[in-house]
Amino acid sequence: MNQLIIIAAAGENNELGINNDLPWHLPDDFKRFKQLTSGHKIIMGRKTLESFPKALPNRGHIAITRDKKYVPKFPCSIVNSLQEAIDLVKDNPVAYIIGGGEIYKQAMEIATHIELTRIHGTFNADTFFPEIDTEKWEMIKEVFHPRDEKHAFNFTYQTFTRK
Repeated sequence: MNQLIIIAAAGENNELGINNDLPWHLPDDFKRFKQLTSGHKIIMGRKTLESFPKALPNRGHIAITRDKKYVPKFPCSIVNSLQEAIDLVKDNPVAYIIGGGEIYKQAMEIATHIELTRIHGTFNADTFFPEIDTEKWEMIKEVFHPRDEKHAFNFTYQTFTRK
């Protein structure tokens, strides 16, 4: 595998979500997520998988859970560790880690890139994105998106690569 990319949207204080949902609605961020991840394998924790009403089209889903008897609500690969998930994608040129907080934390040591949407606001949250260590990561691209009639918050797409 050439690229293992963490993709996330987080508030100013690294907020990711609350009650297994997002605390914001940003249609352009959803479009970007779809555009980047379509045609690729996506790796996630069980709770992230359960937050989807159905499988995301045109993506191979891999969910990580410690529950050896877990049965997903739609067909996907179930593994018991991040390493097992990575073993499943090793022949793919690109794979994405899409959450949640615990999986992101584990993936920070092995990912090659981070695609972060930084939402310029603070939110009530129970799940958080890990701190990005600037000793290990370098921001190579930044694109600001102003608040508008469809987006209640300003946000910035940030692309990081491992130093």
